[in-house]
Amino acid sequence: MTETTAMAADLDWARELLRCPVTGQALSERDGKLVTTDGKHRYRVEEGIPLMAEKAMSADGKRQQSHYDKVAASYVVNLGYPHTAEYMEYLDNALLSAVGSRPLGTTVELCCGRGEATALFGKRMTRCLGVDVSLAMLREARRTAALVPAAYIQGDAIRTPLAGAIADSVVMLGGVHHVMDRAALFAEVHRILKPGGRFYFREPVSDFALWRALRAVIYRLSPALNHETERPLRKKETIFALETAGLAPVHWRTHGLIGFCVFMNSDVLVFNRLFRFVPGIRRLVRASARFDEWCLSWPWAAGAGLQVVGVAEKPLSLSVPKA
Repeated sequence: MTETTAMAADLDWARELLRCPVTGQALSERDGKLVTTDGKHRYRVEEGIPLMAEKAMSADGKRQQSHYDKVAASYVVNLGYPHTAEYMEYLDNALLSAVGSRPLGTTVELCCGRGEATALFGKRMTRCLGVDVSLAMLREARRTAALVPAAYIQGDAIRTPLAGAIADSVVMLGGVHHVMDRAALFAEVHRILKPGGRFYFREPVSDFALWRALRAVIYRLSPALNHETERPLRKKETIFALETAGLAPVHWRTHGLIGFCVFMNSDVLVFNRLFRFVPGIRRLVRASARFDEWCLSWPWAAGAGLQVVGVAEKPLSLSVPKA
């Protein structure tokens, strides 16, 4: 299949949603490239993935691109262990519970990595656009069969190559904490959401002092992590940044405790990988997840979880984001 044919197959429906990240102009396909209306900006397409970040990438984006292009293969392996997959299912269910029965419609997954949103939400989405700076991760995403139309674009989360007000839902699964400029990120989420659309996120959170201390050490020691480009969320700071961008928070709940520390760190704790050989490990992980939820249900433990599931909404009114 030629590049032009691959692009036609994957991007026919998506092209109308794309814009030049430099000028905001619409794009058309010419000779296997995406070209702006005035012809001044051209974007290559590699393996069906438009490379929209080559001319418009933030310093954060460049650091993330370098990091994830290196660790893409190990990232996929670490998430594939049975104990990791089982605990991740618990976190997935927490997110699904926060979404409820609401349809997701046209969905944009920012910092999409290997395209987790399509696997998690499936036909609850009408179609999905995944945006990430790492071409290696986007290649992994394209290898995954999607139940809905899905296209993957190389782009910066704070300078997305997308038209405004196109998304019914925006999803970030572990991407927010990689973006240092949260104000710019949330402003971009607000821009691409339709009025009434929702922003769903599941992220590391460090409101509990012990987690902040441990992560300060681990992020510096592990080759899979980068303390310069990873900053877990804090509730007060995040709520303020969302509201400043014009997004109204509607849900914030933390999940994951001891079980998360034990079963979700195979990229950091090498011994963790041996759990895959333990008989009945999935049952043990499920019990651990239930124990974590029980602990976090106590008032004294509220907010002490290691992961937060959050939802924010772009109001239907034409209110202007706070200055």
